[in-house]
Amino acid sequence: MNDSLQMRTLGDPRVAEVILGQSPPSSAYNDAEDGLPFYQGKADFGLMHPSPRMWCNAGQKFAKAGDVLMSVRAPVGDVNMAAGNCVIGRGVAAFRAGADVDPWFLYFALLYSKPTLEARATGSTFASVNKTTLHELAIPFAPRSEQEGIGTVLRLAVEKLGQEESAIETAMKLKRAAMRELFTRGLRGEAQRETEIGLLPESWEVTALGSLGKIGNGSTPKKTVLAYWKGGTFPWLNSAKVYDREIKSADRFVTAAALSECHLPRVQPGAVLMAITGQGKTLGHCAVLEIEASISQHVAYLQANAERAHPGFVRGYLETQYEYLRQMASGGGSTKGALTCGFLRDLPIPLPPTLDEQREIVAILDALDRKIALHQQKRATLDELFKSLLHKLMTGELRVDDLDMSALSSVPVPTVAP
Repeated sequence: MNDSLQMRTLGDPRVAEVILGQSPPSSAYNDAEDGLPFYQGKADFGLMHPSPRMWCNAGQKFAKAGDVLMSVRAPVGDVNMAAGNCVIGRGVAAFRAGADVDPWFLYFALLYSKPTLEARATGSTFASVNKTTLHELAIPFAPRSEQEGIGTVLRLAVEKLGQEESAIETAMKLKRAAMRELFTRGLRGEAQRETEIGLLPESWEVTALGSLGKIGNGSTPKKTVLAYWKGGTFPWLNSAKVYDREIKSADRFVTAAALSECHLPRVQPGAVLMAITGQGKTLGHCAVLEIEASISQHVAYLQANAERAHPGFVRGYLETQYEYLRQMASGGGSTKGALTCGFLRDLPIPLPPTLDEQREIVAILDALDRKIALHQQKRATLDELFKSLLHKLMTGELRVDDLDMSALSSVPVPTVAP
């Protein structure tokens, strides 16, 4: 560690005052905005500042604007900055910067110390840290001017991350709005007619998904039979791969013996795949297959007639049905927590009369997807930048004076001066 960065414990009153939260009686908090904002844990935290979901009119422990709030009960170590006076419950501790510490430096020093706190947390069911652990925690310490510079640089980096998060959210909202328009109005300015699935352009038909091609699912060869897996070269996909949206590679491979003995389908490029089981967010997600592959029993495929349906169009429409599909799987379908191939075969889907219109719709959706992917890539780059800056600034490996601060206003990566 650089000589300019020492270590000081949070129990030092010139470093911080530690305030452990305490839960008020349930009659004291409400969602009618009566009293002060009431924060109970990480669920209330935002990018840097919390957003109130509950209020409290008879609090027992309070934080002020500029206090650092920390989640101290499962999960441990996440931080936010209080934007105003608030009540804190037992899942939160507040740290009020002492005379020797800049509040934003304290914020990032605590964030840097999260892995240490996680390692010291106790509790077999819900990990937590107590006041003694917090008092004994040593954090990096630098001269006040250096602290202020570190806090400014790291805060700007987080704000850049927030801008990309907002851009992603905006782009996704735009895509959802575009999908509603495209799948109900089309691109030809036609009059609409009422159908069993809502308004559609007059020339569009409603057909069963199964009428577009073959629908089926796969299986999982026994993991204990090495002949099915060892030396395998044929791609085999599980439901996690649907997040790729365009599947171009596989993580697992099976042998020719598995293909023949386990009745695995050889699904061709252009098929639309859907996760059909699971309680998490995976169920209902779709992807277009761009390689020949086989699949598990948790994935269904539609090998559509290329003269009737564009796979990108089918995937796009199925994405608009995500919530409906999940509802059917969890209660409205024949199997709880799953969709069946029979259900998918009967699922109604709108279809334009020409492949050209389908392709044009897909082109619009692809452009929006590229925009979302660009912002996601920027966010990932900024996240890695922030983690690197946090580590290097808190260990003294990098000094604020080494940074070109003007770069923060024009590009996401501040550069090191030669």
